[in-house]
Amino acid sequence: MKTYRLSIGNVERDLPYIDVSTNSGIPFVELLGDVELTNAVADELMKLIPQGTDLLFTVATSGVPLGHALSERLGIPYRVARKRRRTYMRDPLIQEVASMTLGVSETLWLDRRHAEFIAGKRVAIVTDVVVSGATMLSLARLVERAGGTVNGYYAGFVQGQPSIDIKAVQQLPVTPQSTL
Repeated sequence: MKTYRLSIGNVERDLPYIDVSTNSGIPFVELLGDVELTNAVADELMKLIPQGTDLLFTVATSGVPLGHALSERLGIPYRVARKRRRTYMRDPLIQEVASMTLGVSETLWLDRRHAEFIAGKRVAIVTDVVVSGATMLSLARLVERAGGTVNGYYAGFVQGQPSIDIKAVQQLPVTPQSTL
């Protein structure tokens, strides 16, 4: 299996390539369970988050470790949109995601109490990896519907050409299938 050597600070990982279409593959980054890599990414990404940010907003599950690590470093809270409705949610905001990287459509759910917390805040949308930007745009729509203001999009990694301006720690390659 072909791998991609990732270096962030003094942390290195050999990431396996996964197929995203019949024509191409991408290095698979997984921060879940990798505290060392998550902390290295957070140390770099925090430098990109602008002063005056009131809140970080991410998506379950992959964005949670990075959102938490950034929250600790920056001293600002974070909130999480869910990919499923939970029984404890009351009057949630619901937002469809136009498309997902691996061809799976999703719906994002934001509990009303979290939406109320977002109101009036300057919000940085944060996630681990962005390919198309569709999920981040759906997160932005939730922020706007909750009464907050998006002050930027931030990711550990960008793969391909997202539809929005993303500030990221590192650009990762999209590799033609024939070279995998």
